Amino acid sequence: MQHTQRIQAVLEEANVKLSSAITDILGLSGRRILNAIIAGETDPDKLSELGSPRLAASRSELSDALHGHVREHHRFLLDQHLKTIQQLEQTITAFDARIEAALEPFRDTIERLKEVPGLSETSVQILIAEIGIDMSQFPTAGHLLSWAGLVPRLEESAGKRRSTRVKKGAPWLKPVLVQCAWAAARKKNSYFQAQFLRLKARRGPKKAAVAVAASILTTAYHMLADGTCYHDLGAHHFGRDPARLAQKLANRIRNLGYAVEIRAAA
Repeated sequence: MQHTQRIQAVLEEANVKLSSAITDILGLSGRRILNAIIAGETDPDKLSELGSPRLAASRSELSDALHGHVREHHRFLLDQHLKTIQQLEQTITAFDARIEAALEPFRDTIERLKEVPGLSETSVQILIAEIGIDMSQFPTAGHLLSWAGLVPRLEESAGKRRSTRVKKGAPWLKPVLVQCAWAAARKKNSYFQAQFLRLKARRGPKKAAVAVAASILTTAYHMLADGTCYHDLGAHHFGRDPARLAQKLANRIRNLGYAVEIRAAA
């Protein structure tokens, strides 16, 4: 990301507005254009022809964005930053291959865990790397949640609770699970979405996301401990009857001194 920003800075210095015409300047079109600029091409029309026909920007718009004053030191900097990015990409590819080989014996487990809403290939890899697949080290799911820092701290003074912030926990696992929780909350008609919406109204979206993250980790614990597959409890697991909820809300409005009539939508 830093080297991408540095490439953009060098282009801006040369008055080349490539990022205004191409969203991803390190995509196929962007790299072809950058390599041509590094090679010494200055004609904006020729450079624009290197862009894919599927780009949102037209040829004329791309050509206008490529008008600039690229000097030799700009080409040198672009070349160095692009080579650094390519080296980093090769390193990442090598690490990905090593991780994939290390996790191959657990492929069935990974595929089962990916059925949990919010968990992707990468997040499952992080989950297994952090907690393993042997849950005997955690007597209960609560022990795992406490280790991960997904349970509230108990701070009381004179019988009053002072804080409900979650404990500090696994620095790599916890943020990933919270990000997974945001994704799981968008899964329509799912247990996690229902849980998120239920808690969001009372405790706010951030605390609701942490609660969903705790539920995701609890689900993973039982799947790993019991060798089971994921089964979604459904959006109606909390037993929220729409008619009963509507009547309750109507009564609250009546208590405020307003008349209200409930009719089912057509």
